[in-house]
Amino acid sequence: MCGIVGYVGNRNTVRILVEGLKRLEYRGYDSAGICYFIEGTMAVTKEVGKLIHLEKRLAEEKVDAASGAGIGHTRWATHGAPSVGNAHPHRDCSGRFSVVHNGIIENHTILKKRLQEEGHHFLSETDTEVIVHLVEKYFQGDLAAAVRRASFDLEGSFAVEVMSTLAPDEIVAIRRGSPLVIGTGRGEQFVASDIPALVSYTREVFWLEEGELAVVRPEGVRVIDLLSGNPVRKEIQSVPWDAQQVEKGRFPHYMLKEIHEQPDVIMEMGRREVLFQGAPPERRFAGAGAVSQMYLVACGTSWHAALVGKRMIEKMTGIRVEVDIASEFRYREPIFDAGTLTIGISQSGETADTLAALQLAAEKGSAVWAVCNVAGSSMTRLAETVFYTHAGPEIGVASTKAFTCQLVALYQLASRIAEARGIVSSSMEDRKNRLSALSKQIQEILQKEEEIRALAIEYYQKRDFLFMGRGIHYPIALEGALKLKEISYIHAEGYPAGEMKHGPIALIDPEMPVVFLAPQDAVYEKVLGNIEEVRARGGRIIALAQVGDERIAAKAHHVIYLPKNDTFLNSVLMTIPLQLLAYHVALQKGCDVDQPRNLAKSVTVE
Repeated sequence: MCGIVGYVGNRNTVRILVEGLKRLEYRGYDSAGICYFIEGTMAVTKEVGKLIHLEKRLAEEKVDAASGAGIGHTRWATHGAPSVGNAHPHRDCSGRFSVVHNGIIENHTILKKRLQEEGHHFLSETDTEVIVHLVEKYFQGDLAAAVRRASFDLEGSFAVEVMSTLAPDEIVAIRRGSPLVIGTGRGEQFVASDIPALVSYTREVFWLEEGELAVVRPEGVRVIDLLSGNPVRKEIQSVPWDAQQVEKGRFPHYMLKEIHEQPDVIMEMGRREVLFQGAPPERRFAGAGAVSQMYLVACGTSWHAALVGKRMIEKMTGIRVEVDIASEFRYREPIFDAGTLTIGISQSGETADTLAALQLAAEKGSAVWAVCNVAGSSMTRLAETVFYTHAGPEIGVASTKAFTCQLVALYQLASRIAEARGIVSSSMEDRKNRLSALSKQIQEILQKEEEIRALAIEYYQKRDFLFMGRGIHYPIALEGALKLKEISYIHAEGYPAGEMKHGPIALIDPEMPVVFLAPQDAVYEKVLGNIEEVRARGGRIIALAQVGDERIAAKAHHVIYLPKNDTFLNSVLMTIPLQLLAYHVALQKGCDVDQPRNLAKSVTVE
């Protein structure tokens, strides 16, 4: 969940580290720190809170380090409260070694006790500090050898960067369970948790695989397998986006920028026809051994996309689909057979629980696919076939454009499976036209932002919200509730509208806003009945309805009218006003929209 960055080269190390951490702050912002060289001496500067506090400290102390190795960290706290003492980087007692770490060392208590008995003195409450003491213990003149030996003692999931006064132009990085990407340049190299930290300086990258160690020096990078010690050859990839795409541009927040990018990225998805990597998807759906059941596994917002995807795939293809929260999947002993396909859905491709679920599926003989936004991520390397959403970098912690792109990718995937099974004969051109029309309709909805902002001003002081939907729009109600609670800290729940009488109706009173998703589909009359039940109990009703629906205006206190589309793509249209409502409610409450408390963008630990 934390963000780590490293640099070796001739540029100003401190500036590069701080700039990289700015691009990684969405991964955690409880504290931040950097380690660097000044006049041959290894120095560490750390501060509690967001990165701006570290920047102020560096400015006050007039820190402007010269070239050499440097590592940095922005923390999402696990072991130990946010404090300067618990902030990374951590050093050993001799001051010769420094480490930053993303992940969890599961056996740190045992290791700490053993090291203390050997005379090591600990300064923090973190699990991370055992790493640097182990490196000191095993060092015999070769930093990489000491880090490799230390890694054999560690249990858990981690990405680690280590530097030392004894190797001032070197960083040693290891990856086991948490992502690390290496950026390459002329006479300089970069290491980071994620690509946004690197794109201002290089677009040539490669990912460390599970169980690899990299020795990073200005002249190049040497990679070895942790267990065998054998060299590993890496293939350089070119990042398909640039630094401008990770800037806010004219928008005050990344979240608002990413909401407004949705028409363009969905238009681009139509042009690309959901590009995939790996084995052709159609081959799994025809002939002997064809897929007979599917699992969709995901977490958080991606789980909501999976719930929508289930409806699309079952309706369009006739294949049975089960949806699991990834963190529960491997603990319920799912049943696999020769016809099982398991699809993981993740924006980052590094979600720990989803990766573990896919690994289980692969071990049980299931084919494994992925719907993902990040090329080269762990999930894309695990999957047989990958469907890329091409949403571009998403920096705001609360997912917006990645979610709608997942919905579109699942729609395209369901269409292709239906074609492979001979159920429908819609062409790629037809789907391209549908998504082009969808893109224009989203643009129309974005023009209603002031109308939605006015609703936010009226309701931002409420303590609770309910979101109601039926059929394919129930998961969208869940997503609307999640967005509101994530960034405004208002308690919000999403419910199938038909379940309201089985409990939630007890909450209805004049202080309760209830958001209904009410398109004119097969369950429209049922939703109108649910609205009447809320109205009779004094609840405040906000309805998302389709243009031309005159009946709903007489029942709801507020109606946001949306363009009409087919049932599946309506799910995308219904999402946009819910994103804007959450954004503007959070603004009215003075919340940090892009970096909500206690959250991080990529959940890379269980």
